[in-house]
Amino acid sequence: MTNETLQKLKSGYTFDAQTLDLGVALSEDVPDKDTPISIPLSMLNRHGLVAGATGTGKTVTLQVLAEQLSRAGVPVFASDIKGDLSGIGAAGEASEKLNKRLEASGQEWRSSANPTEFYTLGDSGLGTPLRATVTSFGPILLSKVLELNDTQESVLSLVFHYADTAGLALLDLSDLRAVLNFLTSDEGKADLEDIGGASKATVGVILRKISELSAQGGDVFFGEPEFDTADLLRLDDNGAGIVSVLELQKLNQSPALFSTFLMWLLADLFQDLPEVGDADKPSLVFFFDEAHLLFADASKAFLQSVTQTVRLIRSKGVGVFFVTQTPKDVPDDVLAQLGSRIQHQLRAHTPNDAKALKSTVQTFPKSDYDLEELLTSLGIGEAIVTVMDPEGAPTPVAPTRMRAPESQMGPMSEDEIKAAVAASPQHEKYGTAIDNESAREILTKRLEAGSEAHDEEQAATDKIAFPEDSAQVSRSGSGSRSSSGSKQKEDDSMFSKVVQSSAFKQFTRTAVREITRGIFGTSRRRR
Repeated sequence: MTNETLQKLKSGYTFDAQTLDLGVALSEDVPDKDTPISIPLSMLNRHGLVAGATGTGKTVTLQVLAEQLSRAGVPVFASDIKGDLSGIGAAGEASEKLNKRLEASGQEWRSSANPTEFYTLGDSGLGTPLRATVTSFGPILLSKVLELNDTQESVLSLVFHYADTAGLALLDLSDLRAVLNFLTSDEGKADLEDIGGASKATVGVILRKISELSAQGGDVFFGEPEFDTADLLRLDDNGAGIVSVLELQKLNQSPALFSTFLMWLLADLFQDLPEVGDADKPSLVFFFDEAHLLFADASKAFLQSVTQTVRLIRSKGVGVFFVTQTPKDVPDDVLAQLGSRIQHQLRAHTPNDAKALKSTVQTFPKSDYDLEELLTSLGIGEAIVTVMDPEGAPTPVAPTRMRAPESQMGPMSEDEIKAAVAASPQHEKYGTAIDNESAREILTKRLEAGSEAHDEEQAATDKIAFPEDSAQVSRSGSGSRSSSGSKQKEDDSMFSKVVQSSAFKQFTRTAVREITRGIFGTSRRRR
């Protein structure tokens, strides 16, 4: 690298505003201590991409960004696929290898931990369990989880609309099953026709998909208490941002559920946060690991909703970083909105790898480097960097020796995590599942009332046809039923009964008169 190139990098990465240190420039594979590479803190809400092959340092890069954001008073949310990120909650330890790296880069290093909350989905891990209700999740996100086609997604949307209108709270998967079963029963088929109808075959497919999701852990994830995304925005007593780490080590059991839940968090934040415009620092930075899972086999409606959410959420002060292997894992419309790129080493062992490499090079601004060669020769902890400067322009492409984290590299022990979780007020708030009255119980009562009314009607008919026998039946145990009560049950329509028996309770509990659905069809909660 020539002196002119180094000077260009120094100029391109010198900012008046507060920054996060990414590392130092590489000159002929040697770190140049006098050429720091950084990213303006105010531009973190313009989103970014951290990419690279397995084992090249993506998680450590995420850790470096997260710990500096926390110290700057910015809360962080990060999914932890391998369990390695939990070390951010513990102080780092010096070593001979680390000291050599620090000396080569000229990095001043101080061992320190960060305020950290540990979460898990349902009861699948060590952290505080996170849950969401089926109602708030909405039909578009749930269709992605269930891998429904467009027709099935349309039917599910109708079912959600019906449940919203009828005041049927869909808290867990058993509630959704109960509504689907009711609408295809003799008692509910008229209501199904009123909302547009659906074939029993389509409903059967949806029910089967729900059963599969339950077996994969969805039965413990959907329910209450529902996680309040405002808890992601907290600072500790010293003003440091809380780092919320979501453990996803059981990702292979239901990858669609886990990745889609992260999108639900973003959608919920978008609906609740106020507009902040161009702030000096973000309100929250959200790291979306294994991002390719989010977009795999996604419907057109889902992709449009993701694109719209990413485009608009920056105005709420939220920055989103997608973490994946190559830029091609992210749709073009989303990729175009990611202002900062940190690309670790890529490998070109197969024709598909070579094609991905060429595609990656095309996503970078023009430079004097042979990026195809450079990207395959980077070492662990090295990356090609370009970020957005405060004027909204991309900085020069910079080969970079990435900064070393000051917190622990590698996971905390299970005992340490369990102790941190037990001491957290979040565990007291979310640790125990709640089973409130919802669609399942309401419809069960409805069907029981219908069956009771049918029995009374049959008894009245028998009394006319067989007066002596019916009198005997009445004496044996049915005489206590009120004829006026029976008449009232017969006169009430299904809709009025549902409203009278459940809507009031549901609306009182949620303090809303109707459910307003946002970009993903997710419900808006009033706080």
